[in-house]
Amino acid sequence: MLAALAGCSSKPARTAPRAAQPLALPEQHATAPPPPSVPASAATAAVRATAPAAAARPQVPPAARADFERAVNYLRAGNTLEAELGFKQVALQYPQFAAPLVNLAILQRKADHLDQAEETLKSAVAHEPGSAVAWSELGATQRMRGQFKDAASSYEQAVAADAHYAPAWRNLGVLSDLYLGDPARALTAFEQYQRLTGEDKPVSGWIAELRQRLGMPPVKRPAPAAPASGNSGDTAPAPAPGAPASQPRAAPEPPSQPAPGDSVASGTGSSASRAGG
Repeated sequence: MLAALAGCSSKPARTAPRAAQPLALPEQHATAPPPPSVPASAATAAVRATAPAAAARPQVPPAARADFERAVNYLRAGNTLEAELGFKQVALQYPQFAAPLVNLAILQRKADHLDQAEETLKSAVAHEPGSAVAWSELGATQRMRGQFKDAASSYEQAVAADAHYAPAWRNLGVLSDLYLGDPARALTAFEQYQRLTGEDKPVSGWIAELRQRLGMPPVKRPAPAAPASGNSGDTAPAPAPGAPASQPRAAPEPPSQPAPGDSVASGTGSSASRAGG
């Protein structure tokens, strides 16, 4: 769910949720590139110290992929009952994979069965502890249930499983700032999210606000280049360093994108960079 916040202490205003995207099973030989270098900080060390080492991704037999795709096609067609039965069957036959259980949990969450969704996702991470998506979805579900410390732990497990999975960093930042009152951890998470995605607004504003709140100097931005035409009106002025966010911080929304080693069923239309916390 997406919600607008006027500030850290204001109550999120709910809006209509985006349609959840079905996850796909991991590619048989997919490997993620090494994460970009991140400057060491106390908050970064604290996040990583509480998370386990990433587990190897299991191999996907052709039969499992075929059965899974059949269930995804039911979901695309709007036949949620057949999709749910299909995901349950794949999970029973191939318990080593988190993706069928993640999709099942998304359906349960859409039906407001948050307790069932949480249990399903706990089963998913128990079977495939290296799935960043499953951990992040578990964190999102726990956040929706008001279990904020558990949600933070799940997001930390997600980034330990795959430091490239940007939605988990964003979710951790929102949760740490708005729900746990931990601006240092929020700043670390947002800065890492921005490194991975290159997203500017509104993340730059959030980072500037947090640095100001923590008494840290603003991030120096390069001066804008002069326009080729010589008309100063062609270039918008740069924002003032350290200025507070010009757009409201996005309230938590369960991410529904897979980790980099996975793929998404086509025709579903939301973006991983827009997932909330």
